[in-house]
Amino acid sequence: MTAIVVIAKECLPGKVKTRLHPPLSLEQAAELAAASLADTLAVAAQLPATRHILAFDGVTPPPEASGWEILPQTSGGLDERLAAIFDHLGEPTLLLGMDTPQISAELLAPVFTGWGDETDAWFGPADDGGFWALALRNPTGALLRGIPMSRADTGAHQLQRLDRAGLTAGLLPSLTDIDTITDAHTVASIAPHTRFARAFAEVTASALKTTADLLASDIRLLSGTRS
Repeated sequence: MTAIVVIAKECLPGKVKTRLHPPLSLEQAAELAAASLADTLAVAAQLPATRHILAFDGVTPPPEASGWEILPQTSGGLDERLAAIFDHLGEPTLLLGMDTPQISAELLAPVFTGWGDETDAWFGPADDGGFWALALRNPTGALLRGIPMSRADTGAHQLQRLDRAGLTAGLLPSLTDIDTITDAHTVASIAPHTRFARAFAEVTASALKTTADLLASDIRLLSGTRS
């Protein structure tokens, strides 16, 4: 009896993965974000959740969320938006971000099979100090509201909040979420089967071709100037 929520933005150029620009264009960064979200939704759809919910910031949900409940995100900082999601749910809830396309049903299986009497939460730490997953047996936004987000100590603050509330958290594996081009290289290399990896190969090949074309054009201009 666990609901699953994926929180996501609409994958529009200039709105998502802007730290990938440069070296990628804003359009290419949006393509990668869309592929990452599609991978995440595909895995989430395999999980034996009682409800599948997309907490969405945008107008047009992705086709992979067809049949899902759509929950519009509230305004405010990320902590407020995450808190509102957990306030909305009344059953055990797993929250996932859209930046870890390397996730698998096997990796998330403990959330659906291993709560036990002594586990109140599940926490998936990210390599950058944040977190990629959070599950609460008894969801309440108070456990997230006020947590400083997008910092190297975000995960530490969140775990401390759970501990101070007297909750016992099980740990999921640490994963790399995609913020920078280095992160994208890392995730694509460890999860070559994903849509994200295929999209990354395509956009990087396109970016290299564009760079080569520009260099060739510069060389021709220089040659013409010297002649």
